[in-house]
Amino acid sequence: MSRYAAYAASLVLTLACLWLARIEPAWWWGAAIFGGLSALGTLDLLQRRSTLRRNYPILAHFRYGLEAIGPEMRQYFIQSDTAEVPFSREQRALVYQRAKGVNDVRPFGSLHDPYAVDYEWINHSLAPARIASADFRIVVGAGRAQPYAASVFNISAMSFGSLSAAAIRALNGGARQGGFYHDTGEGSISPYHREAGGDLVWEIGSGYFGCRNDDGSFSEERFAANARDPQVRMIEVKLSQGAKPGHGGVLPAAKVSPEIAATRGVPVGQDCVSPAAHAAFDSPRGLLAFVERLRNLSGGKPTGFKLAIGHPWEWFGIAKAMQETGILPDFIVVDGAEGGTGAAPAEFIDHVGLPMHEALMLVHNTLVGLGLRDQVRVAAAGKIVSAFDIARTLAMGADWCNAARGYMFALGCIQSLSCHTDRCPTGIATQDPRRWGRLDVPDKAARVAAFHRNTLHALRDLLCAAGLQHPDQLGPEHILRRVSPTEVRSLGALYRFLAPGELLDGRVPEHAVFRNFWQVARSDAFAPPANVGSARPGQGAW
Repeated sequence: MSRYAAYAASLVLTLACLWLARIEPAWWWGAAIFGGLSALGTLDLLQRRSTLRRNYPILAHFRYGLEAIGPEMRQYFIQSDTAEVPFSREQRALVYQRAKGVNDVRPFGSLHDPYAVDYEWINHSLAPARIASADFRIVVGAGRAQPYAASVFNISAMSFGSLSAAAIRALNGGARQGGFYHDTGEGSISPYHREAGGDLVWEIGSGYFGCRNDDGSFSEERFAANARDPQVRMIEVKLSQGAKPGHGGVLPAAKVSPEIAATRGVPVGQDCVSPAAHAAFDSPRGLLAFVERLRNLSGGKPTGFKLAIGHPWEWFGIAKAMQETGILPDFIVVDGAEGGTGAAPAEFIDHVGLPMHEALMLVHNTLVGLGLRDQVRVAAAGKIVSAFDIARTLAMGADWCNAARGYMFALGCIQSLSCHTDRCPTGIATQDPRRWGRLDVPDKAARVAAFHRNTLHALRDLLCAAGLQHPDQLGPEHILRRVSPTEVRSLGALYRFLAPGELLDGRVPEHAVFRNFWQVARSDAFAPPANVGSARPGQGAW
């Protein structure tokens, strides 16, 4: 295989030079050089901390050399001219350091220009607080039969199928060690999710994988059998995901192995289709009835849904259905359009769906305006990596955060952008056992737990500096943003936040989105109101 070509060539050239050295002593120099490379390749194969080195002996060191030159040179040499790296080298370095337990302090000041427009920070207090523990938790489903105390930082949805068996093992093992949850993704619960026994949030997508009848419809019996497993702590209905909202997916027949078929409950060797929409409901009221149905079938476990916000009237229809029926989800996960995926059409990745900050504020504002915010927990996901990312997201209305790529970096992801090719060099996003079999699960599980632990320690330090005792005290007034070279605003001043109950009694706040769409939103159908597009020029929907 080409992955081992450099190593194999070094061995052959070492032997050739040794043979030639018997005739001409100068060949001893070649034997020494190629022998050193052979020794390096052997060490790469035998060590267990770097999957990349195990999969690419000798060659991996050239990659590390290019990375050391700088991100610009790495992009020039390794990626196309038009490729965009989702996260900077500095962001990945922060995750790697925290995952490996390496000191993450930095000399010579900030890498960011504090006078640049959009620069953000959290203000500190002259009376810093003391917080004994960084194990911050939020109770979800209070009053239900089986409430759950969730960490404020968890693993977002990534399915077995998109990720390898070894990656799933390591993520769940890390979740078990760190006491946080691991979202299964819509590919259902595999044997690899169960091995370590870490807390699971079971995501139910439109394909109903793991709880479907042979015709693809939802199966109550199969759902209850999985949902009542003590390892499953919450149930999440996936309406859409940030990276490709409004778009289903197909796992090609060639990739539907017996193992994946058994996990998803689909035939072996046939295309595995995940439709764009659910078949079990077709309206906001139907969604809430489905949530209540799943909650009862699970034995009273916290049940909610995940969505990327698109048309505001559809979200308003769900909110109105909550108000009218009295059926409330225990939680809502807001997935921003900047969320990642293994593969999606370019237009969907770049230009479909609302970014996380705006989507989160819309959901938070609506629940506050209806007087429901204290009864429904809200989580958010979308390019969250650092403690400041968490603090800012909580300040804007979330109760906790989920992350995918940050935890993938902890596993060793190098952003090779080859997730969709089944040739992931680090064994994370591939079903090729020759690649994922070299990912050392215990080592990577420890790194996942360390990344979580050290990030929450950093969050604790931020809270202490701000004079706060818990993340739930963060508000938009704590985060500042430079909006011009001479102007600074808090998020509380930049954005319009609704007052409790402001949507009750037929009132419509002076907020463009609510003014245009709240009154006309329907709880009985995901349908556009009659006057969509009637806003006068300059009036604007947003």
